[in-house]
Amino acid sequence: MFAVTRLRVTAEQAEVLADAVAGLLAALGARPGFRGGELGRSTDDPTLWALVTRWDGVGAYRRGLSAAEVKIAGAPVWVHALDEPGAYLTE
Repeated sequence: MFAVTRLRVTAEQAEVLADAVAGLLAALGARPGFRGGELGRSTDDPTLWALVTRWDGVGAYRRGLSAAEVKIAGAPVWVHALDEPGAYLTE
């Protein structure tokens, strides 16, 4: 499965966001079932970013996000998240 979290930040916040995502990906990397992730900026809107993560399954994803160290590392990232569904099963 994969998860997409879209984030909106100002141009001034972009570097701070990238640093925060690096910390979050490091915390996620220690979680069982985490396969990888990446951050990208929209080509059409420079204030819109997407964080894509890949997981072994829904259970690994939910357990990974519930870990205390992930919640702490993720707080400065998720404060910029758009409120929309983001988890997808691969067929």
